[in-house]
Amino acid sequence: MVEKKWVLTDVDQGIFVEEITLDSTQLGRAANHCRVSKQRLHGGLTAGVDQIEVDNGVCAFTVIPTRGMGVRRASVSDLRLGWDAPVKGPVHPQFVPLMEPSGLGWLDGFDELVVRCGLESNGAPVFDEQGTLTHPLHGRIANRPAHQVSVTADTHSGEITVHGVVDETRFHFLKLRISSEIKTRPGEQGFRITDRIENLSDSPAEAQILYHVNYGSPLLDAGAQLVAPIRTAVPRDAVAASGIDHWNNYLAEQPGFQEEVYFFELAADKNNNTQVVLKNGHGLQGVCMSFNTQQLPCFTVWKNTNGKSDGYVTGLEPGSNFPNPRPFEGKHGRVISLLPRESKTFDLQIEGLITPDQVQAAARRVAKIQADIPPQILREPREDWCGAPPPL
Repeated sequence: MVEKKWVLTDVDQGIFVEEITLDSTQLGRAANHCRVSKQRLHGGLTAGVDQIEVDNGVCAFTVIPTRGMGVRRASVSDLRLGWDAPVKGPVHPQFVPLMEPSGLGWLDGFDELVVRCGLESNGAPVFDEQGTLTHPLHGRIANRPAHQVSVTADTHSGEITVHGVVDETRFHFLKLRISSEIKTRPGEQGFRITDRIENLSDSPAEAQILYHVNYGSPLLDAGAQLVAPIRTAVPRDAVAASGIDHWNNYLAEQPGFQEEVYFFELAADKNNNTQVVLKNGHGLQGVCMSFNTQQLPCFTVWKNTNGKSDGYVTGLEPGSNFPNPRPFEGKHGRVISLLPRESKTFDLQIEGLITPDQVQAAARRVAKIQADIPPQILREPREDWCGAPPPL
């Protein structure tokens, strides 16, 4: 394998490339019809945000190094992956008040297709006995800028990789690093994320990671359905319990809809790989998400079929834990334990399904994983799974 590499940001070396465009002339013949471009945005809440746009000829997506290497949007042919957020971003982290007393400041920047939650915590806000916020909603990593960013192209396969390194460190506290690779090949109908979380400390540490992956129209519509291989499904609270008979079906826009959240243990194949499929109401298009249940054993579904202007969206969220308050999840052992200098890897693949045949084939793969495993659907919250409900 021969790689070409372009360093776009390296704080230690004093390297910063504000704007660049690469096509097959630079990327190599194998990357025919591919394109990578990087820009710095100006104006409003986007001021100072860097974005990298990757187009493999079929799938195009936008990576935001300034926001923890999140993927803001994507498209596969004419299928859009993402949602219409009330927040008009991408929002620079300087405008996101993470430590606002309510604990909900994270929402001021929330508009991505893929946003990582973590690393110290990834669930609901946590307050001490005096009412002071100690852990904000969904953690800090999505609002930490990458200090190393590069693009590589494999001259043999044409595979394009966007690399980024993001630190979440504090003196006397955790010292965590996430090194991310977002990959795609020419003509691939999606992209693959590989994240390595490393403990930079000489002391043991704990971490959490959750991939908050969000879909709106056109995939989310009246009659849209989630197909998943279920071992156990649990409603988070009384509101979700009232909708348990329809946990996998979606409604049209309903202004004032009260969100429903469900927690899952998914079935997997012999290699612990699993996948879920979201298909639109007529089964004409969809999306498939694949991951490993050893790496990401918990799966959360957030249904927010509100009015469009308020955010008509569902979140499909593989994670190391459920997005409950950090102390609750720690009590039940749902944390990533890291020895000094140890690292662990997490993989997620997102594939757009652009024909009915592709949707049906993906659904059959899920059914094969389900096989003879009878799903256990609980009608009430489970005490060891459901802590104080998070707002999102």
